[in-house]
Amino acid sequence: MALRLPTHLPTPGKLHHHHVTTSSSNNAALSWRHSLSPTLPLLSPLSSSNSAGKFCTQQQQVVRFKCSASAGGTSTTQSLNMGPGTPLRPTSILVVGATGTLGRQIVRRALDEGYDVRCLVRPRPAPADFLRDWGATVVNADLSKPETIPATLVGIHTIIDCATGRPEEPIKTVDWEGKVALIQCAKAMGIQKYVFYSIHNCDKHPEVPLMEIKYCTEKFLKDSGLNHIVIRLCGFMQGLIGQYAVPILEDKSVWGTDAPTRIAYMDTQDIARLTFIALRNEKVNGKLLTFAGPRAWTTQEVITLCERLAGQDANVTTVPVSVLRFTRQLTRFFQWTNDVADRLAFSEVLTSDTVFSVPMTETYNLLGVDTKDIASLEKYLQDYFTNILKKLKDIKAQSKQSDFYI
Repeated sequence: MALRLPTHLPTPGKLHHHHVTTSSSNNAALSWRHSLSPTLPLLSPLSSSNSAGKFCTQQQQVVRFKCSASAGGTSTTQSLNMGPGTPLRPTSILVVGATGTLGRQIVRRALDEGYDVRCLVRPRPAPADFLRDWGATVVNADLSKPETIPATLVGIHTIIDCATGRPEEPIKTVDWEGKVALIQCAKAMGIQKYVFYSIHNCDKHPEVPLMEIKYCTEKFLKDSGLNHIVIRLCGFMQGLIGQYAVPILEDKSVWGTDAPTRIAYMDTQDIARLTFIALRNEKVNGKLLTFAGPRAWTTQEVITLCERLAGQDANVTTVPVSVLRFTRQLTRFFQWTNDVADRLAFSEVLTSDTVFSVPMTETYNLLGVDTKDIASLEKYLQDYFTNILKKLKDIKAQSKQSDFYI
């Protein structure tokens, strides 16, 4: 189905006249106003096998934008002609979700490789100053407020979308409605390439809202006609630090399950490096890639590895999968816990008899990557525990010296 685009935005591939209302004051500030058109279906049902399909067939409002500004003086209207087909530097990228675990590694890698990096960040009490310190430009916008998006895309060649919703908000707000708005704006404003991160096996679990949304977003992006790359991920090594390593060092409980799920965790630095290799490889355009670490691990194997490297036993609290299933069913009875149930559904998949891994030989050959250059979980955790234990030893030594001098 052809994607119907907001009519007040520039057509794809061109930058047209932008009508900007300005004031005689030098402090005029641009703002985006929007009006909503009648709803229309964005996608047809994917297939009869997708039992839920509620996000894929959802009605969505198309947002129309008007750029205006005013600042306490007499306003005038002027036309800014950037010319049709104004070339954009391929090094000009926008990273969405730049403060997240993966997003910040994407930003650092991009800056190291000489890209001009703009970061879309939601307004927050604590500014993302570390991104500016690294050399990136930070712009405030919110995917749940579509009218804030277009201004962030001006002059951008490539979007790298690492964003996901916060735990306290409904999954569909950012991960579906926000992504639909972002993709529509990207198409309308002629973005040349869009990189989207998804979840491995998302097409096989329509009963899990987050995974269904990821799969539907993949389809929506493909149907939009944008030049794109979809990268499905299995798991981040960085997430294991807070989940297992730190609690073990602090003698706190480590939560696990009795399920034999195996996950091929990958270092987000490797994910970022492979992303930019793929971005520069024309053979990858329009492809679906899956990134997985060298080996798939069970929860118990990860805990055992952390115990060995930390030199101490873990206080493990095992949660049976049956309890997760019951909790999910119970929370479905209450409207205000629906989102909790959605997230528990994802947890249930992660604790089932599933393997989140794929053979990577073909992908490495396509990207020209040597498997030896991909960090193993053993090496990653060994480096972490070596560094943290050394710091703890230094702190203890300093404490003893202070006691002596006192």
